[in-house]
Amino acid sequence: MVLLKSENISLGSAAPDFNLKSVDGKQYSLSSFADAKALVIMFICNHCPYVKAIEDRYIDLKRDYASKGVQLVGICSNDANDYPDDSPENLLKRWREKEYGFPYLVDESQEVAKAYDAVCTPDLYVYDSEQKLAYHGRLDDSWEDASQVTKQDLREALDALLAGQKPGEEQVPSMGCSIKWKK
Repeated sequence: MVLLKSENISLGSAAPDFNLKSVDGKQYSLSSFADAKALVIMFICNHCPYVKAIEDRYIDLKRDYASKGVQLVGICSNDANDYPDDSPENLLKRWREKEYGFPYLVDESQEVAKAYDAVCTPDLYVYDSEQKLAYHGRLDDSWEDASQVTKQDLREALDALLAGQKPGEEQVPSMGCSIKWKK
């Protein structure tokens, strides 16, 4: 397991477009989420221990913020041939078991991960209502243990956006397993 931290990306940059199929067979593009007050794009997967550790927290995030106009989207870009837990079938199974409640997209070509400069799982991006990058960092300050969280970075970023403000400039990178690139 290779531990990586998310790359520093310029705030205010436009969200790269995509056109991907979800685990349940629906097709989504960036414009599918044009009405969101905030769009949270999460590069996640099934097998990564860092994602597993925060999985319930991002599901809770969806439940807490959906009625406020926040849209979450999961994207798995891992090579499913080398990591069968991350195959579309297994992603669908997990999505249903955990009742994610948000689209979970499959980036089989890995072009979307490259367009976003995603490097790890989880790699978390928050875009404002104009789909400009407002936050790119960690979920909170204790990926390993939810009971030890003292700072909820992503929630603070969303609250700022919903209040018509910009999230703070200081953003702590997310960290996790490397995206499993095809050879």
